[in-house]
Amino acid sequence: MKKVMATGTFDLLHPGHGIYLECAKQLGGDDAKLYVVVARDSTVKKRKRVPIVDENQRLKLIQMLKPVDVAVLGNENGDFFKIVEEIDPDIIAIGPDQNHDVEKLQETVNKRGLKAKVERVTYYHHAELDSSCKIIKKIKRTDFKGKILDNCE
Repeated sequence: MKKVMATGTFDLLHPGHGIYLECAKQLGGDDAKLYVVVARDSTVKKRKRVPIVDENQRLKLIQMLKPVDVAVLGNENGDFFKIVEEIDPDIIAIGPDQNHDVEKLQETVNKRGLKAKVERVTYYHHAELDSSCKIIKKIKRTDFKGKILDNCE
């Protein structure tokens, strides 16, 4: 059985997240086990933007997804390789839209004496709202005045 590790923010969950995780698990073959590392709020704020959904709620959602066997929060200090050492995956799956240099990451994995092979998931789910940023932008553009949402609290 191979261990596959996937990582991400998983803010404003959309079908692309599920497809990424399904494809990541497939990298390990039929009996693979998928470990998902959900980025901490502090890491997201440093590297992307302010998360809309907090880390604990994002973790719970990822734990509910069918392809996921184990989901954990990332390292408090943002040390990616500490969690890699703890999980000890055979494969580290990089998402199709994640800005990681696979070759450079593989070099670092090798230098640290870790066995993992870094592989990019190539399939991308193209849709109108295929990223959390696109969802946020659509919400910002939408006029909710006089709609049922006026009563939302």
